Amino acid sequence: MRAAQAGLMTNVGLVLVKLIAGIVGNTYALIADAVESSVDIFSSLIVWGGLSIASRPADEHHPFGHGRAEALAEAAVSLMLLGAACGIAIVAVREIVTPHQVPAPFTLAVAGGVILVKEALFRKVFNVGAETGSTAVKADAWHHRSDAITSAAAFLGIGVALWGGPGWESADDYAALVAAAFIAANGLLVLRPTIHDLMDRTPEGPVVAQVAAAAAAVPGVRAVEKLKMRKLGMEYYVDIHVQADPLISLRDAHTISGKVKHAIREAVPVVSGASIHMEPFEEAVPNQADGTGPRAAREGGP
Repeated sequence: MRAAQAGLMTNVGLVLVKLIAGIVGNTYALIADAVESSVDIFSSLIVWGGLSIASRPADEHHPFGHGRAEALAEAAVSLMLLGAACGIAIVAVREIVTPHQVPAPFTLAVAGGVILVKEALFRKVFNVGAETGSTAVKADAWHHRSDAITSAAAFLGIGVALWGGPGWESADDYAALVAAAFIAANGLLVLRPTIHDLMDRTPEGPVVAQVAAAAAAVPGVRAVEKLKMRKLGMEYYVDIHVQADPLISLRDAHTISGKVKHAIREAVPVVSGASIHMEPFEEAVPNQADGTGPRAAREGGP
C-alpha cells in the first residue's frame, strides 16, 4: 500500500509538469505522456483500494478471504493501460495529419527527467511486488514502466523534430504512436497472469513442488496422492490428499494431518489455508494378465 501511495503522489506531480510543458512547448508527445500518467493515478488508486479490500480477514460471507479483490484491481489496471494506448494512438494520428509548430527545446529536458523518475519508481514498486507476491503491485509497477517508455518515445520524437527542423514537426506525434503500441503490449502482458489467478490456474514456479515435498517428508505419510493449489490475492490455498498406513487409528490419522498442515505452512509461509484428506495407502495389486498392476499411489509429488 505504501508503494501504491508513493506512485500516486509521484504521478500527480508528473502529470502537472508534463501537461504544462506539453501545452506551452507545443509537443503532443508530452501531452500524451501526461494523459498516460493521469491513467497511472487512477490505477494507483485502484491498486490501493484493491489491496485494502484484499487484506481484510475472512468472514462468514467470504470464508476464503477477500484476495480476489487484488486480481480484480490488476485486471482494471490492465484494461486502463489498453484504453490509454487506444486513446493516445487516436489523437496521435489526428495530430500527424494536422500541421503544427516544432516543439520547444526545453521540452526535451522535461522528457529526460521524467524517464529517470519513472524508471526509478518502476524498480522500487516492482521489487515490492516481487517480495510480497502481489500481482496488483507488479501491475502498478509495469504501469510506471509504460510511462517511462512513453517519455522515452517523447524524448526521441522531440529530439528528431528539433534536429530535423521544418518538415519534421510531426516526429513527436509518431513517437506518441509508437509509445501507444508499447503501452498496449504492457497491458496485455499484465492481463495474462490476472486471468490465470481469476481462473484458479495452478500457480507457476516451485511453490507446488515445495508443498508436495513438505507433505511427503512428514513421518507416517506414505504417499502424496493428489495436490491442488490456487492463489487468492497474495496467499495460497492447498487441497491435498495424503496416504498413510490403513491400520492406524483415526486419532493417529488426525495427528498426521495436523503435522502435514504445519509442515506445509512452515515450508511455504504464504499458504493461508490447507485442507488435508487422509487416505489408506495400498500396495499395487498385480493383475492376472502380465503380473503388473496400476500404481495405487504416486510418492513424492502431486
